[in-house]
Amino acid sequence: MAPMSQEDIDWFKSTFRPIPKPELPDDCIEYSLHYIPSKPDPAVVDEVADTRAQLIEVQKSAAELTKTLLRGYIWQREGFRLEITKNDGVTSLSGRTNFGDSVEDEWVIVYLLRELTKKHEDIWATVTDSDGQFLLVEAAGALPSWLEPDVADNRVWINRGDLVIVKPKQEKNRVTEQISLSESKRIIKEDSKRLMHSTMIQEEAFYRLRNYPKQISENLHSALITLPRKVAFLLHQKPAYISAAVEAFYLRDPIALKPLRGKDADGLTFKPEDFVTVSTRFTRVGYAQVKSQDFPAPKSWVSSLPAADARTVYNRAETGMKVSCGFEMLISDPQNQDKALVREMKLLLEDLDSGDETLPTDEEIQMWDQREDDEKWLDISYEDLDTELKGKGTERSTGKFGDANAQENLQRIVAQFEKFLNDESAGFEGADFIDDYGSDSDEDEDEEDELESDGEDKEASFDEEEFSKMMKEMMGMPSTSGFGRPSGRAKPVNRVEELDSDTEDDTEQIQQLSKEMEAELKGTGALDLNRPSKVSQGKRAVSQGGGESKIDLEGGDDDVNINLVKNLLESLQEQSGSTGPAANMLSMLNLPIPKDDRHR
Repeated sequence: MAPMSQEDIDWFKSTFRPIPKPELPDDCIEYSLHYIPSKPDPAVVDEVADTRAQLIEVQKSAAELTKTLLRGYIWQREGFRLEITKNDGVTSLSGRTNFGDSVEDEWVIVYLLRELTKKHEDIWATVTDSDGQFLLVEAAGALPSWLEPDVADNRVWINRGDLVIVKPKQEKNRVTEQISLSESKRIIKEDSKRLMHSTMIQEEAFYRLRNYPKQISENLHSALITLPRKVAFLLHQKPAYISAAVEAFYLRDPIALKPLRGKDADGLTFKPEDFVTVSTRFTRVGYAQVKSQDFPAPKSWVSSLPAADARTVYNRAETGMKVSCGFEMLISDPQNQDKALVREMKLLLEDLDSGDETLPTDEEIQMWDQREDDEKWLDISYEDLDTELKGKGTERSTGKFGDANAQENLQRIVAQFEKFLNDESAGFEGADFIDDYGSDSDEDEDEEDELESDGEDKEASFDEEEFSKMMKEMMGMPSTSGFGRPSGRAKPVNRVEELDSDTEDDTEQIQQLSKEMEAELKGTGALDLNRPSKVSQGKRAVSQGGGESKIDLEGGDDDVNINLVKNLLESLQEQSGSTGPAANMLSMLNLPIPKDDRHR
């Protein structure tokens, strides 16, 4: 065959397109550790061999750190693991973990990566999930205007426990420069001036790690449950089996339930007999999944459950029944037969049948840990929420709702709402972070000119002050002029300007629209604007002297918080268990949806 001409080769190259990298699956976190020495070592002859040797040391450190910090820890799906990989000639330590519904597992991994970079100063870590650079998502409010998702890849690193961002050559309002991994590593080695360290960004990005490593143990929940002795034997051999069993129970389908439909228990691997009560360790997410499911007992299990009037005994037996059914579905479902945990459990069961292993006796079980954690974190009532937001949780005998992290996260959300509603620079389309850095101003002017030149848009004039007043009234906040902004404060330059000079007519239209919206919201029952407000009843003392204004409000902040949270709870009630803004917000905070027990 004749050799290809240069013209043919050039044509072939022009048609070649690299295979795109597959997207990271949902609920997965991907991480890599790279060895980038700060100073070249003249004694090193083979850089590839030296890099590999350094990464092996990091791998050993990771194993030791995991053993120390995660002793007894249970992962929701997969654990933290590092393997030496080589992609495009670059040798690194890489791993991928499916964390399922347990977002805390993701942050445990981020914490481990930070600790490894502290111990090995020349190690640089990257971490992403299905949302991309999720550390930047956490710190969205503190990012510079140029750092947008389409240019963020390969710019975010963790080194010596700090967040490091690779800056562009020129920091403009809009940056289109994308960099490759090799280019990013070259900048780290040769151009340290382009490495940005921001305390504000770092604090926001790592905010969820503020209580680590103490919080690691708080991600788990221990409960006393009543199980068949054979199930207790498996859990004692390897407590991590519980996550797979809970997932099999939680994601069950008609095929998985098929073994449990019979009236007798002859065909079951885990028969409802020979019960023992043992302390079982769950992930918090897994325990909530078991407790929240309405699962009628299979016919073969009905007679084994105690009377419902013995509440504690019944709850332990019911939870044990759900867990045992989860193990039954896990073992018998054909789709699970290739899973390593299932193969391990079947080998243990075979050893029991052959006599190589024996079931634990009652005396041995009494020697096991009998820990039982408080499960009040599952329940959130309006009264406890009201008390906690007032900062008076210790005065009530009912105790605090949720855990400390849940309370702090909820109060943080309330603070963010207040900050947004009091932000006079926020446009009607939301908080405009780009304008804070002076970008897009020309484009905004062009858009205004286009709107003014279009006659049909002149009638859609917007009164921002009236809209802000209406929103504050909806949230139960005082709408009196001057509260959110002192009278001497200059109007921000980037506020949304009115599009029509005839403001009086437009103001009347906005007021009429506000009244109609208020009437509609009252009709749904989701909002009550007539409830008494401590802010309006509080004392307001305004004194002016020396050019300063002082405002004293009693109880105002507490009432704002209570009104906001009450609206959230009422929104949840209106959703009747379906998805919606309030449920999504609680889900983002990793908070369980509170039970509606007001009519019990």
